[in-house]
Amino acid sequence: MSMLVKPVLCACLSALALGSVGVSHARDWQDGSQEAASQRRQSGHNLPVRELERRVIPMMKGAQYLGFDFDPSSDIYTFKFLRNGSVIWVDVDGRSGRILRQTGR
Repeated sequence: MSMLVKPVLCACLSALALGSVGVSHARDWQDGSQEAASQRRQSGHNLPVRELERRVIPMMKGAQYLGFDFDPSSDIYTFKFLRNGSVIWVDVDGRSGRILRQTGR
């Protein structure tokens, strides 16, 4: 091999090795977060999402419910709605069911 190919090859192999470790670590963290969120819900720490939906959806008259996202690091559910072409996000504390903020109209 030429003098230039060896260092480039080594750098590429190192980058591949580090990249696969990072992906594996990220996947492990995400799986752990989802598992922790599930455990908090099962232990009664968070309210069931269906209960939160029963509280929030009736407040959004004339809006189409699009679904929700959950942030396990903060226990916040973000419910998404569509009304008159505008997206509305409603953030709800998963522990108390209290509405934290609403974005959009």
